[in-house]
Order: sequence, then structure tokens, then C-alpha cells
Amino acid sequence: MKLARVVGTVVSSHKLESLWAQRFLLLQPVDEHGQRVGAELVAVDTVQAGEGDLVMWEGSKEAAQTLPNWFNPCDAAVIGIVDGLDVEG
Repeated sequence: MKLARVVGTVVSSHKLESLWAQRFLLLQPVDEHGQRVGAELVAVDTVQAGEGDLVMWEGSKEAAQTLPNWFNPCDAAVIGIVDGLDVEG
């Protein structure tokens, strides 16, 4: 799992049937201190996260498995909303 901040939404009026009725978010990956790491990415929203939320996300085939139809091209999915972090040091 990785951390990211939701920075926006992505609207798509035409998409594959396996992604129909799915909501997409624009994520900015962050480290455990909230500092940006890497480029923004689009992820399917499985937990109804909102803009500004700190979320956990997963990539690769595990992301595709979060949707009802496992046979889809999804390669990033939001899998949780972070309530808090406890980081030592």
C-alpha cells in the first residue's frame, strides 16, 4: 500500500464496460511525512474519498481486483481513507 493526497477528480463520459459506474480520482503520492513523491496519477475510487483526503492506494493487478469484474485495465485503486498517522522520528 502507498499513501497519496486526493487533489481532484477525473470525469470520463466514455469508458470500458468493466469501468462503468466507477469514480476516478487524481492522486498526488506522498511519503509518511506528507511530502510529494512522484507524479500525479489517476485511480479508481472504491471508498468514496474526497478532495484533500489522505488515502491508501494500491497499484498493479491488486488494483484491478478491487472491482467486481477482475478483468479490467485498472492499475491504481484507492483502498482506504487514512484517519491518522503515527510516525516516529
